[in-house]
Amino acid sequence: MTRNLGKIARLLAVPVLGFLIVAGAATASPTGLTEAVRHQLVMLPYYSIFDNLAYRVDGNTVTLYGQVTRPTLKSDAGRVVKHIEGVDQVVNNIGVLTLSPFDNRIRLAEYRAIFGYAGLYRYAMGANPSIHIIVDNGHVTLEGVVANQGDKNIANIRANGVPGVFSVTNNLQVANRARG
Repeated sequence: MTRNLGKIARLLAVPVLGFLIVAGAATASPTGLTEAVRHQLVMLPYYSIFDNLAYRVDGNTVTLYGQVTRPTLKSDAGRVVKHIEGVDQVVNNIGVLTLSPFDNRIRLAEYRAIFGYAGLYRYAMGANPSIHIIVDNGHVTLEGVVANQGDKNIANIRANGVPGVFSVTNNLQVANRARG
């Protein structure tokens, strides 16, 4: 009985821990494959707050999406997923962001604006923060999960307040909380 409760707790924790990685429906694969892909991606050494990795599992095929600041991160992601048992094919659709001093300045300014705000600093904590800031040629996209609609709105306002930003796309998701 206790062992089954432990398995149930781990299954319930998977969606909470995988909030930065979008997992598609695994038609012919067990939940273990989806979790293994998520684990391998979040363990990449150069995966940072300025990168966004997502994936979809269809049977034994894994499709990778997102944007990264380093070309080596794109190739590393494809390599580690390809070596997971049960993965037959990897489609690597990860885009590499252009690196420029202009975008780097915006990245740092966005980081300070969002996480320097008292109500949002908690989203930068941990090895895998729940808000990721993607900057591509002056256009900012916020990815990840926040606790409530108010935090989503505040992050959007703070991101829009950074000088030199052309646009902000707020793709932050509000975590669903079970009531009861």
